Parts: sequence; C-alpha cells; structure tokens
Amino acid sequence: MKKLCLVFLLIFSGSVFAISEYRKFDNLDQQKVYENLISELRCLVCQNQTIGDSNAELAADLRRQVYEMIEQGKSKQDIVQFMIDRYGDFVLYNPQFKAKTGLLWLGPVLFLLIGLTTVFLFVQRKKTAARQNSLAEQGDDNKEKAEKLAKVRNLLEKGDLS
Repeated sequence: MKKLCLVFLLIFSGSVFAISEYRKFDNLDQQKVYENLISELRCLVCQNQTIGDSNAELAADLRRQVYEMIEQGKSKQDIVQFMIDRYGDFVLYNPQFKAKTGLLWLGPVLFLLIGLTTVFLFVQRKKTAARQNSLAEQGDDNKEKAEKLAKVRNLLEKGDLS
C-alpha cells in the first residue's frame, strides 16, 4: 500500500513545478489593461491561443514585453500598434478590417459562396440531364406508338393479306 501511495505522489508531484506568472502593477487599471491585452493578442507559435493561455516561450516573452510597456506608461493602443508593426495584423485575434486583412475577413464567405454556387450548378446540370433523358425516352416511346398505330391503320385499311 505504501508503494502505491508513493507512485501516486510521484505522478502528481509534477504539478508542483508548474510555472505561474504573477505580475504586480501599481494600480488596478494597469492590471485590467494587461489582462485585456494578453487575451487579445495571439500566440504566434500556437496560433489558436492567446499569449495569456499559451505556455510557449514566445508567448512568455510577449507577456513580459506587454508588462514592461505598461510599466513604462504606454497606452493600450501604443502597445497594440507596436505588436502589429513588429508581427503584423496576425498577432491580433480580431484584426481590423482594411485592405490588407480583407482576405482574412472575406475569404471564408467567398469560399462558401463558391462552394454553394458549384453545388447549385452541379445539381442543375444533373436535373437538366435527367430531363433530357426522360424526354428522349418519351420521344422513343412516342415513335414506337406512332409506328404501331400506323401498322394497325394499315391493317385495318388493307386487311389481312396473309
């Protein structure tokens, strides 16, 4: 039993070494700006996480840099502009709509429209082909019926010559 307890303790002792960052600010407003910024900036390594959620070294460096800039008295806009100038619009989770980022915003809608148009045209083509086949079959049936009617009339008019 002691060995089992020791194994469990060793397994769960890894969480003791987990790093948690604590940043001390002069006032509550700076703390709010910091938390807001780290939740708005994207980790360039992880790409689907904010720098506040990421454990990547680059995210830690960016958090440190944001902290230092806030301590220097820079505004939120200054910090965001610095990050955009350095890393591009991709660093923002919600990039501003402008010509440069238009594809990021309009790309998904454009691809959806292209896909829907393709499906619509494909379905229309299939329906048209089915109608043409149906009309051709009906045309063949009509020809056969006309030929049979002509034979019947011919027999009625001339009689059975056999």
